[in-house]
Amino acid sequence: MTTRISPLAGKPAPASLLVDVPRLVTAYYTELPDPTIAVQRVAFGTSGHRGSSFEASFNERHVLAITQAICQYRKKQGIDGPLFLGIDTHALSQPAYASAIEVLAANGVEAMLAAGDEYTPTPAISHAILTYNRGRKAGLADGIVVTPSHNPPDNGGFKYNPPNGGPAGTDITGWIEAAANGFLDKAMDGVRRIPHAQALRAATTHRHDYLGTYVADLGSVVDLDAIRNSGIRMGVDPLGGAGVHYWARIAEHYRLDLTVVSDVVDPTFHFMTVDWDGQIRMDPSSPYAMQRLLDIKDRFDIAFACDTDHDRHGIVTAQAGLLAPNSYLAVAIDYLFQHRPQWAAKAAVGKTVVSTRLIDLVTQRLGRSLYEVPVGFKWFADGLLDGSLGFGGEESAGASFLRRDGMVWTTDKDGIVPALLSAEMTARTGRDPGRLYAGLADEFGHPVADRVDAPATPEQKKQLAALAPEQLNVTELASEKIESVLDKAPGNGAPIGGIKVTARSGWFAARPSGTEDIYKIYAESFAGADHLKQILKEAQAIVDHAIASPPASAVTAAADKKGH
Repeated sequence: MTTRISPLAGKPAPASLLVDVPRLVTAYYTELPDPTIAVQRVAFGTSGHRGSSFEASFNERHVLAITQAICQYRKKQGIDGPLFLGIDTHALSQPAYASAIEVLAANGVEAMLAAGDEYTPTPAISHAILTYNRGRKAGLADGIVVTPSHNPPDNGGFKYNPPNGGPAGTDITGWIEAAANGFLDKAMDGVRRIPHAQALRAATTHRHDYLGTYVADLGSVVDLDAIRNSGIRMGVDPLGGAGVHYWARIAEHYRLDLTVVSDVVDPTFHFMTVDWDGQIRMDPSSPYAMQRLLDIKDRFDIAFACDTDHDRHGIVTAQAGLLAPNSYLAVAIDYLFQHRPQWAAKAAVGKTVVSTRLIDLVTQRLGRSLYEVPVGFKWFADGLLDGSLGFGGEESAGASFLRRDGMVWTTDKDGIVPALLSAEMTARTGRDPGRLYAGLADEFGHPVADRVDAPATPEQKKQLAALAPEQLNVTELASEKIESVLDKAPGNGAPIGGIKVTARSGWFAARPSGTEDIYKIYAESFAGADHLKQILKEAQAIVDHAIASPPASAVTAAADKKGH
């Protein structure tokens, strides 16, 4: 169960790792997915459909089918406002964008493309949807973002945001997935498209200034005047992502001392340092992928980066280096709820079941309610929309929060505003987030956390996802009495797709992977590294035992069959 770190981790990417972009794009058009093979069908995970054209899991047919399914979903739901369409900088995003435009135009959808064909961060799409829909009850807008997030360069991704501006829920993605696979099964019968040049000239195809409108509104969510007046020196690495041209505009518009350390866009992402497993991955929460910024951290008072679609953040300070995502979430929550007097007194804190318990302790001290949900930012969208949540954050460095006046900003993850918030809190408190976290740790304890993977067959993964608390015949975890065993999130009662076990000084959660034959164990201890190792060891033993034998229903069915 030990995580093996590649010898390339943290080093510049060698030429042998770089994707062959012409071959990748050619495969997008020439490889035809076989709908009888599960991995080649449309499958929406927590962040849309993802795959690689080399593996026939993200190809033209997938995008055409998903876009047609979205058009039919819109018609079924009476969604007839504009559809805001954006892309990131992955090599497959541009051809997928072109495919989507052809289908949207053929279906008469009012599509909003970026002015100047600019790359468009996920939060800019959410912001555009919400801005358009404000005060409307009909003719509502929705959106599509073409991105596989921080995934490797040979990946493509496609996700849908309904009129609430956030990631689509499983009721929506399930419908779209089934309809899209229906088109694949019927060799694309029923998919409408027109030639690309004709689609661009269509009366329903429009241009929208995502960059300008998003940047001009940032002062409503972050105190940029305080940042400017403090003279704080900031550095940002866009990691070659969709916000690459946003940062210079932000610096110019708000007159900030903000240096963009690189504005290079290259679909091979050759400028990245290699991630922990030997792959190129634009993950701002990984110290290996963030090595370029860490090497120059002493040039700035605060530095930050975002992933490829700019919905995740990474915060770097000269003294602490790269903050762990959970550490920064706790600091941001503690700061925001003490520096946003216009937020409603009942505005709660949103976290996922695999986020740090430090958030629980900070929230309790603040006198706020905690809203704990399964993994997936979609669970925060409605609360951020109506203001009942002041903040929603995931352990994977994704977060968003309300405007300074308590109104909604975005209902999808936004990497840009948490990054800028790190400068605001430095300006207003005189301490950077690393020092602020040290203060929280002194107050509440110093948690240590880790995530590891363990092997599991497809059947075992199904068993883990359906595991009930009573199936775990254990009373202790790392020599402490178990206080709770959960298969549903406390905040909304939704299944967590696994199990979470909590004791006084630590906890673990286990969930099956949606893409690999593994399950993931998240664990945290407030009693030190050795205690954490014990939790991880026992966690794997507990889960392995629970999924080693067939579920009771299967045993009963087998017995019934034998009896006949």
